[in-house]
Amino acid sequence: MKSKKLIVLALLSLFLVPAEAQLNTDRITAIGRNALYFEDYVLSIQYFNQVIHLKPYLAEPYFYRAIAKIQLEDYQGALNDCNAAIERNPFSPGIYYARGYIYRQMNRLEDAEADYTEALRFSPENRTYMLLRADTRAQRKHYDEALEDIEQMLKREPQSASVWSEKGHICSLKKDTFCALDAFEKATKYDKNNPAAWSALGVTNLMLEREDEAYVQLTQAINLGSKWAGDYINRGIIHYHRHNYRGALSDYDQAVKIAPRDADCYYNRGVMRQEVGDYNHALEDLNTAISLDAERTEMRYQRGLVEMQLKQWKAVVSDMDALIERYPYFLPAYYLAAQAKTKLGDSKGAYQYRQQAYELEQRKDEIQAQQAAQPNTDLLIADAQPQKKDHRKEFSSSTAQNQTDIPEEEEKYESQARGSVQKRNQDVVNEPNIVLNYYSQDLSLRRTNYYHPLVDKLNKREALPAALKFTCQELTLSAEMVDYHFANINRLTRMMDEAPSAELYLARAIEFAIIKDYASAVDDCTKALVIANRELEPIIVFCRANWRYRMADGDYELILRDYDQVLRMQPDFAFAMYNKANILCAKKEYNDAITYYTKAIAQDGDFAEAYYNRGLTYVYIGENEKGLSDLSKAGELGIYQAYNLITRFK
Repeated sequence: MKSKKLIVLALLSLFLVPAEAQLNTDRITAIGRNALYFEDYVLSIQYFNQVIHLKPYLAEPYFYRAIAKIQLEDYQGALNDCNAAIERNPFSPGIYYARGYIYRQMNRLEDAEADYTEALRFSPENRTYMLLRADTRAQRKHYDEALEDIEQMLKREPQSASVWSEKGHICSLKKDTFCALDAFEKATKYDKNNPAAWSALGVTNLMLEREDEAYVQLTQAINLGSKWAGDYINRGIIHYHRHNYRGALSDYDQAVKIAPRDADCYYNRGVMRQEVGDYNHALEDLNTAISLDAERTEMRYQRGLVEMQLKQWKAVVSDMDALIERYPYFLPAYYLAAQAKTKLGDSKGAYQYRQQAYELEQRKDEIQAQQAAQPNTDLLIADAQPQKKDHRKEFSSSTAQNQTDIPEEEEKYESQARGSVQKRNQDVVNEPNIVLNYYSQDLSLRRTNYYHPLVDKLNKREALPAALKFTCQELTLSAEMVDYHFANINRLTRMMDEAPSAELYLARAIEFAIIKDYASAVDDCTKALVIANRELEPIIVFCRANWRYRMADGDYELILRDYDQVLRMQPDFAFAMYNKANILCAKKEYNDAITYYTKAIAQDGDFAEAYYNRGLTYVYIGENEKGLSDLSKAGELGIYQAYNLITRFK
């Protein structure tokens, strides 16, 4: 509630000082930063849009808008804003840091490293920039350069557990296990309460087959509150090797509870259950593991062993065939398939598998020389608990009001437009047609210009019972409202009996449309056109097209003809262009639809719905880059649902 009050108070004060442009933009920026801090990312973008519109030469609003887009995982949109910010101020290390982060997310590691280097040029003592450059260099397999960065930091901070942990991570990637062991030991020495450091040390010792040390360290990570399933998986492996199956099962059960979508948890538990003869439950676990990670074909070997015990011979052959296709030199798969064929009474098939295995054995030296890939069918060692690498929260805290306390991530918000909206699944459907109605839902975040001078002029004449509004989100009527509009129809009918006019026909048509009687609405529009003047005619035809579209048997050709008539009479009527594009999409004429969305955008550069629908249309025809660019723009213009689609499509 506190954040809402702050924003509302700031909004009220905004409108008290409209004459002072400097003060106005400063306040808008402050409100945007406040919204950003309180995770109102979509709302904050709207404020920064306003500042950019008023003062496009400032770097700051582009930078803040980029940060909001980073939170929403719209990395291309954020990159565009960072580029714009750097053009306006090439001396801010924070902008290079943000852009480096974006490049990392886009897997453009060389560019990320260059930006971290540039950030360090302006802020050479910044440990975050240095750590990220080291990590980026390690990802590029430039391990020696990465370790140079680490050693430079250790000279300044010889007792920094996080720097020692990063060194251990880099040494692990370099396959220098003893270097990693030394680094992780230092990390636990300088921060005894960090479960991630104990986890990393335990995994390293497990890789060195020093299971006693690994067991103590993994247990320490768990006792310190580790919620990393890998710590339970790895301790379960040690229990398994010690034949402590009860302890292994307990750890694997906990791992499954923590990470129910992790294939390794189910695979290891399945192998353990197979070992103790619990074949039915073992098969359930292995089936789940393979369904979660179908690419890991090697898991089929263990499933084949279980299927043999359960006499599922055909399933064994199927699994071994899949395994052989992926790993043609893995001899145990041939022998297991041969056993299954024998059980099926197929002696010829069994002989063929054995013969293939024999021929491969004769070429053993040649195959080893080629270093042919072999599957790992043993228990799977999990990675160490990862260090926190997602710096999105750091951006929002460091740029808003200089506040350092970061509020806990909320799972639910009063508004669906708050927080990480990209994680809330949206249906992949176009925004609906823009229509004229007396009612509309609040779309205050959107920047579409829901205005046309013809409609404005009609409203000023007060020729209709209420002002018409352009909207794509109509309200659901209550029973009382429906009764009210039926009464209006009767009243308008009596008035028309006395003195019919085009305005009265249009007014009654709107009433019919509100109560969903589209056939009567279309009929009244057609009658109105006989006596309408040139100013009213485009509005009537536009309404008729919309209501024809709502009819169950709507004729697309008639609808398109109406929109074309509107555009002949009023070539700047962007809503007719947009609606026509929607009809063309419904007809699967995607390229023509894109043409009309583009025309609508040319009339209104802030037409959020047109960007959104054009983005989806580009995705439909396989032009994802253009589609994601349009969806990014739609999100920027207030359609927050676009961020979920960006995350999914990219």
